Amino acid sequence: MFGLTRAKKAAALAAATAAAAVTALLTAPAAGAAPQPIVGGTTTTASAYPFVMQITNASQSQFCGGTLVSPTKVVTAAHCMVGRTTGNTMVVGGRTYRNGTDGTVSRVSKIWIHPNYTTATRGEDVAVLTLSTAMPYTTAKYVSSSDTGVYAAGTTARILGWGTTSSGGSSSNQLRTATVPIVSDTSCAGSYGSSFVRSEMVCAGYTSGGVDTCQGDSGGPLLIGGVLAGITSWGEGCAQAGYPGVYTRLTTFSSQVSAQVNS
Repeated sequence: MFGLTRAKKAAALAAATAAAAVTALLTAPAAGAAPQPIVGGTTTTASAYPFVMQITNASQSQFCGGTLVSPTKVVTAAHCMVGRTTGNTMVVGGRTYRNGTDGTVSRVSKIWIHPNYTTATRGEDVAVLTLSTAMPYTTAKYVSSSDTGVYAAGTTARILGWGTTSSGGSSSNQLRTATVPIVSDTSCAGSYGSSFVRSEMVCAGYTSGGVDTCQGDSGGPLLIGGVLAGITSWGEGCAQAGYPGVYTRLTTFSSQVSAQVNS
């Protein structure tokens, strides 16, 4: 399901483990202490987050998210762009609803995928799109390579997207948002083992689950202090207890993103 949805770790697990994970997902307790219980969360609007973009096919059917960082540049996940071309990929800004007709639609003139990208679970899950039409919306600031302190455990982060509201469920027609805490690298490694690459990934979510990005949210922003600090990448299930969402650690790739933005 790479390129169309939030990437999944399940394909890399043994059958018995995968079956157990499905059971855990179905029975995961609600996060009673979590605010805004994407999966969980609340609806919002494109005017509230004007830099959040829909990435669509040629028919304007949304399959991933992205973040406008300059009028003609959108940061998204590499796994969203695998197999895509400039001819079958479009970006829509200023549109709150997936089935809407408002906003600004642009063709994509260039797709940059990190040259070392292979799969989301190996890292380098970052891409930059160059738009043919400039977007007339406020852009997002993004972290520099020196801003590594933003990922302190417990820091509140904001997630956004039009993805499913449960694992394998239906996509949200309206943009949704939620807040999740950054998880320590040690805790995330305890959940995902060697698939968690500390230098290139960061985890966010509640120990009890309940709030998370999900299928269709890939490529969307992880905001810390209103600044783009991560890209929705992958995870085991969605909102599953003990398995926080995994995001691209943007500080690691900030210089490469800047090179594309300024090109």
